[in-house]
Amino acid sequence: MFLQKTIRKRTVVNGIGIHSGDPCTLTFRPAPPDTGVYFIRTDLSGSPSLKVSAKNVQATSHQTTIGGEAFSVATIEHCVSALSALRIDNIFIELDGPEIPICDGSAGAFLKALLDVGIVEQDQPRKYCYITEPIYFSEGEKHAYVVPYHGLRVTVTIDFPHPKIGKQTVDLDVNEQSFGRDIASARTFGFLKDVEALQARGLAKGGSLDNCVVLDNSEVVNPEGLRWVDEFVRHKALDALGDLVTLEMPLMGHVVLYKAGHDVMNKLVRKIWDSPNSYRHVELGADISEEVERYSGWSVPL
Repeated sequence: MFLQKTIRKRTVVNGIGIHSGDPCTLTFRPAPPDTGVYFIRTDLSGSPSLKVSAKNVQATSHQTTIGGEAFSVATIEHCVSALSALRIDNIFIELDGPEIPICDGSAGAFLKALLDVGIVEQDQPRKYCYITEPIYFSEGEKHAYVVPYHGLRVTVTIDFPHPKIGKQTVDLDVNEQSFGRDIASARTFGFLKDVEALQARGLAKGGSLDNCVVLDNSEVVNPEGLRWVDEFVRHKALDALGDLVTLEMPLMGHVVLYKAGHDVMNKLVRKIWDSPNSYRHVELGADISEEVERYSGWSVPL
């Protein structure tokens, strides 16, 4: 049960691109042990590939974009967040164009596609990035930290000056069941004035109330309303799990975020890399109970 995982067979997710509005297709394919997570552009000559890694993150404004010499991929977080929850280590993600299907603005379609084909263990052990000492990053009023935890846990707090959002917190032990039940269907959200500005610049042509929760100055515009009253912070937790995949190995730790978006998550991942004395690579079954007990009550005031 502590072996690396991939999917049993290929599976496809169809949709439209959030910016172009054009049809696009994403295909998940199994990958060998010790591969990692790669995007592949099958429509480009030579089918170039790009690893999902913090080293390849190019932009973190409202979304996470990774890029290399041949191509870039924007808004990867919804797609790969399910990989974090399912502990899928090795997978190829093929794209037939420059965009990932936006689907309904959540991770639901990607999670369903992966679960429908099944997940299989491979013949190599999984190595975790196990946090042994607190690692902290702060930027103004935004901050993020991770402490030892025997599993994966996220605590996310947001605070928006909007009557339908305000201050919200979600705390979750992440596994397949909790992700599917509490996080996967939480949709991305935006403000009407920002959507209109993007569309005036020729962007967000595929954006609609079918794939985004939209707010005006006081209300949610979507006629069906919210899936949860705190859907906003649940989606931020979804985003954070997607950004954790750029660490390149599964994390064992408790991640706590306050007003932290993709930019802070990318900097936290890089700080983990730059803090070799605060984590170690372990296979489950190793004796890590001492570190867990030592920091079980550690926290930072929010």
